Amino acid sequence: MKRLLMILALALAPLAQPALAVQPDEMLADPALEARAREISKGLRCLVCQNENIDDSNASLARDLRILVRERLTEGDTDDQVRAYLVDRYGEFVLLKPTSGGANTLLWLAGPILFVLAAGTGALYIRRRSTAEPRTEAGLSEAEQARLDEILKD
Repeated sequence: MKRLLMILALALAPLAQPALAVQPDEMLADPALEARAREISKGLRCLVCQNENIDDSNASLARDLRILVRERLTEGDTDDQVRAYLVDRYGEFVLLKPTSGGANTLLWLAGPILFVLAAGTGALYIRRRSTAEPRTEAGLSEAEQARLDEILKD
């Protein structure tokens, strides 16, 4: 019996799919608009969960965003207009993949620039250290050596 249940579970496992948080009352009647809404939602971050798109999140704010996307699409907005509306309202943080233009260029370039600066500084330090004259320790003067010998005898 256990083997039969195990075989049945393994046979049905590929059929299991992740449940989306999109509720039936949110879905649009037009399949083309619904497909566009789903495609837009894949690129929008849930502002509560932060690493999930709004289709996968059960947060109430994600639901509001899903409804807002569908409302904008039914009003006739293009996909880019919907994204622009949400970015204007919530900032670029709402995008799962932020743009690489404008002020974000500095953020995109900061990592490689800092890496090059750190590598250059490290190479310069190693080069200067290898060409520097070795330090020589100064020995004790005769008076100091005599005093040390006197202390050690006691």
